[in-house]
Amino acid sequence: MRPFTYTPPHAPYFSVVHIDDLVLVLDKPSGLLTVSGKAPEHSDCLETRVQAAFPEARIVHRLDMDTSGLCVMARTTAAHRNLSLQFQRRKTVKTYIAWVWGRPQTNEGMVDLPLICDWPNRPKQMVDHERGRSAQTRWEVLAWERQVTRLRLVPITGRSHQLRVHTLSLGCPILGDRFYAHDEAWAAAGRLQLHAEELSFHHPADGTRVTFRSPSPLQESVSG
Repeated sequence: MRPFTYTPPHAPYFSVVHIDDLVLVLDKPSGLLTVSGKAPEHSDCLETRVQAAFPEARIVHRLDMDTSGLCVMARTTAAHRNLSLQFQRRKTVKTYIAWVWGRPQTNEGMVDLPLICDWPNRPKQMVDHERGRSAQTRWEVLAWERQVTRLRLVPITGRSHQLRVHTLSLGCPILGDRFYAHDEAWAAAGRLQLHAEELSFHHPADGTRVTFRSPSPLQESVSG
């Protein structure tokens, strides 16, 4: 595991994509924790920043610290319960963009590999067919150049580090991934090349299906 110092970005402090009486949809920058860690130096996070302005807001789901993109928070207890159940019952749809090293053997597919914490190396996860929890990810090639490929990733489940481990299983680690990338893939980008671009769910007010987008900040091309 590569050395790391937590230095969360402060500009912007946080970005609101949508706000109404029940929900907040935010655009989390790469490098910011979704919720605070145990250590005092890990107290700065998206949740505490947003709650300073909206004290009632509660986290519904999380993005990895190194991942950027859409994250929803609830503004009432009922909305939190509604949205949490949607995530648990897989009623939400999340779409990610990633740059990975190499190119998959086909242009689209499904990874169906169960995951479990690699306890001696936590927080890393690993594939375990006997003890792992079910995990599925749909993927599609969007573009490729030299030694790298741009993918669209749609997780069916929401396991920790799921997209990182599933792309690795294709032989294509995500660029800039300090946990799973080999040296060339890690050095190919200054940050993890993974962005939560689209989020769809049923609005807790009336059940209407709503979709929010965050344009990908990842560069349009990456030199391999």
